[in-house]
Amino acid sequence: MKRQIVILTGQSGSGKSTAVRVLEDQGFYCVDNLPTSLVSELVRTLPDDPTTARVVLVMDARNPASLRGAPALVETLRSIHTVRVVYFEAREEALLRRYSETRRKHPLDSGGGLRDAIERERELLVPLREIADDTLDTSAMSPHELKARVIEQIAGVSMRDTLRVAVLSFGFKHGLPLDADMVFDVRFLANPFFVPGLRELTGLDDAVVKNVMDSTETAAFIDQAMAFLKFLTPRFQSEGKRYLTLAIGCTGGQHRSVVVSSAIADKLRELGLNVDLRHRDVHNAARLARPRESVVKATKESS
Repeated sequence: MKRQIVILTGQSGSGKSTAVRVLEDQGFYCVDNLPTSLVSELVRTLPDDPTTARVVLVMDARNPASLRGAPALVETLRSIHTVRVVYFEAREEALLRRYSETRRKHPLDSGGGLRDAIERERELLVPLREIADDTLDTSAMSPHELKARVIEQIAGVSMRDTLRVAVLSFGFKHGLPLDADMVFDVRFLANPFFVPGLRELTGLDDAVVKNVMDSTETAAFIDQAMAFLKFLTPRFQSEGKRYLTLAIGCTGGQHRSVVVSSAIADKLRELGLNVDLRHRDVHNAARLARPRESVVKATKESS
């Protein structure tokens, strides 16, 4: 099986650990700090499975002796698989600041100090830097910027494709959805429950859709909500957020929330977003929506 292999290398503190976590979230099979002598055997014995079609290997100076065989290993892998070497680096002042902030010890600091360790590591990594296909200077990148760069440049995924929006209608009387990132309350809209002929229908029925959408307040709310979401979604995407659950609630989750969530889901799809639409309580609410007079009549008959 011909695999896509990404080899991450470069200076300690330059962002490789962040990159590994990001790529693992994108479905890559990641192996960190494996000795070069074991890499070929690992790749050979991986199952021919979609979960191992894309592999990330981290090679760095934590195992200096292992670096000597790295260039030859890369050539061997390239004869069989598609291999890309990405070198992470940062300016010395940026690395000094990061180690100072995290209070971590540099893996090559054996008592000579941080500057000496950074310089020795840079020298050890020269052979890998020379064969790198890409070099990322992370000196001025925030963690969010680095994450976005890794997703787009290494994983090859558009940031627009990474955000999946779940739009969920619900009824407040059945409880708030625990997985909601944002909650919109549409109980201020006129309730079709009190309109003759609509009580036992749901927001999936055309008559209810027309009733709710004909309201100027509904149109104004959807416009305001979409302006808010248009502002937020690209910022969520640039941050690397993968899932957003937007919950829209009315009293029972039968009429208003169903109509409004469906309308907002359609508009989000028009923006090119991946959208899942779910109606949590619509069927439960419909079963409970028997007219009061029917309940009274049934009670009298049973007595």
